[in-house]
Amino acid sequence: MTAAPVIVAIDWGTTRMRAWLLNAEGAALAEHRSDEGLTTAQTVGFEPILERCLAALRAPDGVPVIICGMAGARQGWIEAPYVDVPSSIAAILRGAVRVPHAGRDIRIVPGLAQRSAEAPDVMRGEETQLAGSKLEAAGRHVVCMPGTHSKWVVVDSGAVETFRTWPTGELFALLSSHSILRHSIGETPGAISAESPVFASACEIALAEGGDFASRLFSIRAGSLLYGLTPEDAAATLSGLMIGSEVASARRQFLHDDRSLTLVASGTLATLYRRVFQVAGFEVRDIDADIAVRIGLFEAARQNEMIDGVPA
Repeated sequence: MTAAPVIVAIDWGTTRMRAWLLNAEGAALAEHRSDEGLTTAQTVGFEPILERCLAALRAPDGVPVIICGMAGARQGWIEAPYVDVPSSIAAILRGAVRVPHAGRDIRIVPGLAQRSAEAPDVMRGEETQLAGSKLEAAGRHVVCMPGTHSKWVVVDSGAVETFRTWPTGELFALLSSHSILRHSIGETPGAISAESPVFASACEIALAEGGDFASRLFSIRAGSLLYGLTPEDAAATLSGLMIGSEVASARRQFLHDDRSLTLVASGTLATLYRRVFQVAGFEVRDIDADIAVRIGLFEAARQNEMIDGVPA
């Protein structure tokens, strides 16, 4: 394996950024993570943050940079216009936009837009994870990508056909911190265990009721008043209800009789969603989200001829 770096790959989100220095095979030679996401960059500036990142990676002068995520949003560094679905994943990657007046070749991968009057939707960053998930070219794939705004995507024969967003993570944060449930959950909810029987029970309830979790929310508060429900179990109940409801709703819209799907996630979210899918009886193919976005960025660099190699 060669140690010569050929590209810097960056996943630039709203609150965080992850960067890798990659060689010609796509292997990571160095990694840098920071809390300097879009929110910080809007104040400090994208270029100064990038230069600090490149210094931390010890990237050579002039090495090109490929970026995905919120750096390409309208309020980001430069807008990378959405690609409308349906679209092939390769075509999405080839639409990377060059940052003008930069001292090096810097390009940003576009996001996706679903221009449907009934279900308008957008994504940025997840399209690159899809590219790195290496889905089989043939056949239909349903992909779940958990996060603050969970994405469910249908890919058919290498093309993104449709997708839908569930703001599950954001709703959990709002309900646990800014609703009456905060009195039951406490100021700082602890880590939720996928092995918690309370979490599994809440998932089962949500799956059985088809995604209608609203009628169950106040019972969390009542349970803490009447039966001494602990803050840990209150948080696990809320999480189980919300993730279970998301899965129930997505199952009704996308899965039908299909019992298999692809999960692109990392860390705690991966274990929690995997547990819900187990409860629901799904067969799951696991893809690490960190690895997927890195592979997808490398492929975007190839598709845009930023590095040597014939685009796939």
